[in-house]
Amino acid sequence: MNRDFAFGKKNFIWIGCAVILIVVGFVLMSGGGSPDGVSFNPSIFSKQRITVAPLVTMIGFLLMVAGILKNGKNLKDKNNAAG
Repeated sequence: MNRDFAFGKKNFIWIGCAVILIVVGFVLMSGGGSPDGVSFNPSIFSKQRITVAPLVTMIGFLLMVAGILKNGKNLKDKNNAAG
């Protein structure tokens, strides 16, 4: 059986790591709501939610782009063998 995927194994690893980073970033951004829905909770402006979480998420998105655009080694080998 010859499986002809668009991405190589390394691409899938990069994309998987990117998805994990994006999920972690969104989890870090969550929370900080008020307990009764009316009062103000200053924890929504914590350093974790304002700087760390968006950076982690952005790194995840950049890693996703890199994983998609990176040329897999398998594709190079197949192109050289065919030519």
